[in-house]
Amino acid sequence: MKVVAQIKEPIAYEMEIFEKKFALSMQSRVALLNKITHYIVNRKGKQMRPMFVFLVAKMFGGGEVNDRTYRGASVIELIHTATLVHDDVVDDSNRRRGFFSLNALWKNKIAVLVGDFLLSKGLLLSIDNEDFDLLQIISVAVREMSEGELLQIEKARRLDITEDVYFEIIRQKTATLIAACCSLGACAVHAKEAVEPMRKFGELIGMAFQIKDDLFDYGTKKIGKPTGIDIKEQKMTLPLIYVLNNTTAKDKKWLINSIKNHNLDKKRVKEVITFVIENGGLEYAVTKMKALQQEALTILLGFPKSPYRDSLELMVNYVIERKK
Repeated sequence: MKVVAQIKEPIAYEMEIFEKKFALSMQSRVALLNKITHYIVNRKGKQMRPMFVFLVAKMFGGGEVNDRTYRGASVIELIHTATLVHDDVVDDSNRRRGFFSLNALWKNKIAVLVGDFLLSKGLLLSIDNEDFDLLQIISVAVREMSEGELLQIEKARRLDITEDVYFEIIRQKTATLIAACCSLGACAVHAKEAVEPMRKFGELIGMAFQIKDDLFDYGTKKIGKPTGIDIKEQKMTLPLIYVLNNTTAKDKKWLINSIKNHNLDKKRVKEVITFVIENGGLEYAVTKMKALQQEALTILLGFPKSPYRDSLELMVNYVIERKK
């Protein structure tokens, strides 16, 4: 948590104001909605996405942010929250960040409607203020996130996923929203020349973030015991894809059979994890993750040094060194 506080330091004032503005952006005339959105606000996560928006905006805005920056950060967070609410319904998940999910407390129908409400609030916040350039960035991200999820579902059925397809899935599913945060931060303060490099920067960070998540499934001395959740859910992660594509036909057949037909057998899942580790799957994924990190840093360090750039550099390193 210490690192997160350090990253937040140059934008602590803006984050404080943002939290108030974000709570206001969800207000409604319906008492039930206000009760639910109050629950959401009080159970927020680390708020990495708004942090990206403010750090980038201050880096290119001469240490200042404008109202557009606050609105952009609020829209990103509204839409991100909407997707999480819908995800919990789809996954039939009862917990989110250690608390009850909305669908666990208020049932699926209400949770879906709240997700729709948050989405519309985000869109209207941009439209009412004519932030059409920011809205375009966010709308592209929402489209790509949906496509990425559907591509993953389509490919998971066949388990014949290539590394290229995997990277396309994580680029859309995870990285596109972080890319939107970074490009939006530059766009909000009218730093047009920085919009595309910052989008690419965010995309690289997002992909590294997802590979780090993949690694957690296999466990290490630092992380603790492996979970095997991705294997149980037949999710094709980078360590597994690498081993599938670099093993004998016999072993490949055994791996696919294990994931398709024995994914709930704890002993078999453990055997798959051991096989992937022993055949270099984790090492390969770590190498790819570090290459993405270096590429992101190269973009970032091309801009003048500032406390905001330093925080973004810390963020890049935190993404691949975090313990959860």
